[in-house]
Amino acid sequence: MTSNTRSVSVFAPASIGNVNVGFDVLGLAVKPVDGTLLGDVVTVSATAAESSLTVVGNFADKLPSNKEDNIVWSCLLLFNEALEKSQQTPVSVELTLDKKMPVGSGLGSSACSVVAALAGLNAFYAKYHDFSFSENVLLKMTGQMEAQISGSLHYDNVAPCYLGGLQLMVPDEDIISRILPNFDDCYFVMAYPGIEVSTKAARDVLPTSYSRSDLIQYGQNLATFVDACHRQDKSQAFSVLSDIVAEPYRTNLLTRYQKVKDYLIEQNALAVGISGSGPTLFCVSDNEQQAQQFADWLKQHYLQTDLGFVHVCKADTVGATEL
Repeated sequence: MTSNTRSVSVFAPASIGNVNVGFDVLGLAVKPVDGTLLGDVVTVSATAAESSLTVVGNFADKLPSNKEDNIVWSCLLLFNEALEKSQQTPVSVELTLDKKMPVGSGLGSSACSVVAALAGLNAFYAKYHDFSFSENVLLKMTGQMEAQISGSLHYDNVAPCYLGGLQLMVPDEDIISRILPNFDDCYFVMAYPGIEVSTKAARDVLPTSYSRSDLIQYGQNLATFVDACHRQDKSQAFSVLSDIVAEPYRTNLLTRYQKVKDYLIEQNALAVGISGSGPTLFCVSDNEQQAQQFADWLKQHYLQTDLGFVHVCKADTVGATEL
């Protein structure tokens, strides 16, 4: 990054995709209670030279060394294309991605990079060039980038990452997602074991069709959860927070998951599940002391490499934030 003072940094938080009951249609942004930045930061700076991309951070070495293969660079190209369509002239920028999120973690790692990049660019142009895209237009861009990565369009990570809170995707391209009432007293313990599970591999193990009984149970669970959120019925909400679509088929990909889940449920966790496509596990408690006890136990029994971590989190109601 240059010494040019015209710069903007945006942080985009981790998220839980699916949240068990809402495969590809439900997502929750989370933030550690200790203030750790669990997510990615993109800094956009003005430059007189050609546009460039620098990648730093704990997980920088897990990303392509060629900028053309980096999703943040693709975000810049898409953003510039959208500027030109809006009769705006793109300017040269230095992009710096601080990659704090592990790749293939089930925490919305690619969504963090995409949202931080696009929201950062939008904030930069708003601040220094008196132009910005609407929230809806930018959200559609994030979805377009996620589809480029995963091969299918789904907003369950990018929407909560960008907008914050618990987001339900709706089949309306003018709305895209609706925020659901959250349970403010709940803690989400996020345990990343330090191994990578490819999203593609996690999708490939899923069946191409489901039984009628599974479809009925899935629909009933999701509808009941949404209703319980609006009524703030915590007991009802977490009683149906089970994964019919993905977890039964992904458990074999996740070493230790089933035994750990069984233990946490026995210890009265409100719910346990796979975050996104894994391998990160999340468990829920409405007691901070219990949540910390779960976190300490998970550090001993779920982590597999030195890259692993556990964070006690709450819902992030803000989403992408300018630092």
